[in-house]
Amino acid sequence: MDDEPRPPTPDPRGAPQLGTEGPLTREAARSILDRGAELLASGDFADAAAHYQRVIGFDDPAVTAAALLGLGQALYRLDQEAAAVSTWESILELPETPSTYRAWREVAAARVRDGDLQGAVTAYREADRRAPPEDKPEIANRLGWLAKETGNTRAAGRYFARGRGSGPAFPLSWVVIAATVVVSFSAMSSEGESILRALMLDKAAVANGEYWRLWTVTLVHDPSSILHLGFNMYALYLTGPLVEQLYGSRLFALFYLLCAAAGSVGSFVFGDGQLAVGASGAIFGLFGILFAAARTHNPMIDRRARSLLGQIGTIIVINLVIGFSGVLPIDNSAHVGGLVAGLWLGFLIVPGRVPTLRSLWQRPTATGDGKSRPTMLLPTLGVAALVVVLSVGVVAGTNEWRGTSPVTNIGAAPSAGSAGQQG
Repeated sequence: MDDEPRPPTPDPRGAPQLGTEGPLTREAARSILDRGAELLASGDFADAAAHYQRVIGFDDPAVTAAALLGLGQALYRLDQEAAAVSTWESILELPETPSTYRAWREVAAARVRDGDLQGAVTAYREADRRAPPEDKPEIANRLGWLAKETGNTRAAGRYFARGRGSGPAFPLSWVVIAATVVVSFSAMSSEGESILRALMLDKAAVANGEYWRLWTVTLVHDPSSILHLGFNMYALYLTGPLVEQLYGSRLFALFYLLCAAAGSVGSFVFGDGQLAVGASGAIFGLFGILFAAARTHNPMIDRRARSLLGQIGTIIVINLVIGFSGVLPIDNSAHVGGLVAGLWLGFLIVPGRVPTLRSLWQRPTATGDGKSRPTMLLPTLGVAALVVVLSVGVVAGTNEWRGTSPVTNIGAAPSAGSAGQQG
């Protein structure tokens, strides 16, 4: 890629030729800006820079500022970061325009990359004053991380609290907990055997096409021990809201369903017993998501959440040791299945509800509006690959359990299989 802008190619849309002398009309200036945005989005950064340069100096500060913003983005992607930052800073010398907010954000990110954290705090505060409501939580989290890094823990707490303000007033994970408790207690009642029999992971029934059991198993727990339910729900209470904070409620729901299926498929293929109950296959998946996300993406979160993330690895090891020790009737295949799926999802998908350390340093994806857009191709392919693996597991388990009769009467409590007890 050239370091200097190349002579522009003819504009097929009919915009004025960039070599034309004299002032531009407003319509011509807007046309050149639009063409520059298209070139920037398509990766033709040198031509984009040439288009933006043609508009700089237009007598409307808003138009000139938009051109400077685009030129800075083009120079940045041409590896001319110093020139890009200087261009963005020149916007701040103009009267206030719609581009002023974006310029402050670009300057703030550049100061973070240069290690000037205090300068970044100042720039992000200026950006925060101008930010639209939907951007304020993200900026608050960035300010929280910067305050923490500069030793101002009190301010960090305030900023992180503001950042969480955009989260759900009632986390979806609490709804899952409530539903699980209600269904589990109903199944533990004197007349609840039919509920337990209909929802638990009966592997012979799954082999006969009752695939809903791969998920409904999370709603019922060992009827002979309330501790099984209590440990699992406490673990979900700790991990569920944090996953929602990082990824949002929709992705939490997707993660929970995928990890529940992975735990159940692990038990279906590798587990010994025919019956299993519990939610900790899914919960181990949440453990895996948090462990992988913390170490791969470095999300910027408050001290309490970071403390929990720091303990996730130890919690995983302790529970696996307890499971493989044979002290409790635990289906380790379900735990490992959920955990592996969670590790894969946490590694693959970048938290979208909070800023990450990587997002402050990596080059953004070029778009026409100048904002960063994470590519979804790799995560989508990764989730699709996980679904394919789970489907293959269902086929393998079906071949193993075909011919076995489903359980019609539960004489003894099933093992805490697809989600053994959590510590």
